[in-house]
Amino acid sequence: MKINTGKGQISLLTLIAIWSISLTVNLPGLAITPMLGNLDKIFPHTSELEIQLLTVLPNLCIIPFVLLSGRLSLSKSKISIVVVALAIYLAGGILYLFARSMVQLIIISCILGMGCGLLIPLAAGLLADTFVGKYRMQQLGIKSGISNIALVVATFVVGWLNRGNWHLPFLVYLIPAIPLVLSVFLRGIPKADLDPASASPSPSAKASATVAAKATVAGEPAKAIHAAPPASGSDCYGKIGRVKDDFIISRTWSLIAVYFFVCYSVVIVSYYSPFLMQSYGMSDSAVGTVTAIFFLAVFLPGFILPYIIRLFKQATLIVSTIVMGVGILMMVLGKDFGLMCTGSALVGFGYGVFQPLIYDKATQIITRPAKATLALAFVLAANYISISATPFIVDFFRSIFDPHHLVNSFPFILNSILLAVFTVIVLIFRKSFVFRIDTSYY
Repeated sequence: MKINTGKGQISLLTLIAIWSISLTVNLPGLAITPMLGNLDKIFPHTSELEIQLLTVLPNLCIIPFVLLSGRLSLSKSKISIVVVALAIYLAGGILYLFARSMVQLIIISCILGMGCGLLIPLAAGLLADTFVGKYRMQQLGIKSGISNIALVVATFVVGWLNRGNWHLPFLVYLIPAIPLVLSVFLRGIPKADLDPASASPSPSAKASATVAAKATVAGEPAKAIHAAPPASGSDCYGKIGRVKDDFIISRTWSLIAVYFFVCYSVVIVSYYSPFLMQSYGMSDSAVGTVTAIFFLAVFLPGFILPYIIRLFKQATLIVSTIVMGVGILMMVLGKDFGLMCTGSALVGFGYGVFQPLIYDKATQIITRPAKATLALAFVLAANYISISATPFIVDFFRSIFDPHHLVNSFPFILNSILLAVFTVIVLIFRKSFVFRIDTSYY
């Protein structure tokens, strides 16, 4: 069976091999979560610093390796990077099963973060290289759905395995064996898409920015896709502006800023729902249900994104922002379990629409298609920086408006206000590069 990429065809097995990489990208830190409350029993002499390092350090390790992966993709074989990253990831998962101390857990978690960091940009980058236009947008939506449903399923598996030996939840980190076995089929990706040298523009390339941009969204032949637009001019989104190292500066920073904020606005659900729901007198199982519903809602839009875009067209991201804001507000006002579930579902659904569209936009902040993976690396790094920075952002505003921690719902109140402001910004700049939906997508 052949799959249309917008500029050719690849086999279904090759596509499945690319999809399988997404099974792993959201899993770091997952297996450790259930044991955090029992660390003092497992390791009686565990210090507070060690606990903080165990939860924070792996995420911090991911950030530089995400950027390194983007850089390596310019000069190294992308398939080789994927294989090495999966091998490192899998080695970390195996080592967890033999860990005997907190220090060992911290070191292994960092190794896992390194492997995952190398892998994250390529999970989206291989799709961005292989597909174009509406085909790429659809595949990035599916990729987002796969990574999030893998997280949901793995969460339940970890919870089930946590009933026995504390090592058992780490079996979830053996999942990289699946894409590692399937990686042999990645060779079915056309060489022109994988090899940066073959995708680099020749000195005689004279394609205009408009032609290149239209080729990107309309699925023109590969030679048009790989033609280099000039460093200035305009395209279907308007003026390109200043270009540096093949990156359109204004688009790059605006996309990074938007993705940083969107990630911050939704990670509140998983970070602070336990504290809020406990203050409402709800059980731990209720907290777990609300969190699971959030991730289920994130996964769903990835598989129906084309239909959502056809329904809302240019209003897609405006509606998504409103949905997230309403969801956060429901979690603030609704002290009922049903309202908490509904609120978390709305927040997750809105984010699930934003995420793949941001990935797709990341492939359009460059004038040289060979740098698509590097562009994705920069944007994806914003996600992990946001996750790491969220507690500091909340604490900063809390020190100003709620220094005595009298309001348990403060993080949600703050985000509902910020999302209201963000909705106005999206409405005002709805025709800008970041928020506009190209007509070819519907």
